[in-house]
Amino acid sequence: MKKILFVLILLVAVLLGSYTLMKESLDRFNPFIKKEHVYVEINDTPADDDGRYKYRVTGFNTDGEEKKVTFTTSTILEEGTYVKALVKGSYTENFEMITKNELPEDLF
Repeated sequence: MKKILFVLILLVAVLLGSYTLMKESLDRFNPFIKKEHVYVEINDTPADDDGRYKYRVTGFNTDGEEKKVTFTTSTILEEGTYVKALVKGSYTENFEMITKNELPEDLF
């Protein structure tokens, strides 16, 4: 009985650890997560990601809900740049730079 309980606990721990490490990949193919646009203003310096620049920023969707977004670029974006990202959970499908006039009203 103790062996079965130990194996079950170990299995749950491995599954949770795998989900944590592979969340972005799993969100990409999850049919229950909807794609949405998230609007972000760049205010931080990016982290180096093997020759690319990784941004981990917080933005807002069209409903005004706060969302965390991660994406990489080949160049450093200027502070104050607005970005419209198409995300699905923690997976960022694509993004584009936009002007302040293209933001939905009452977002920032």
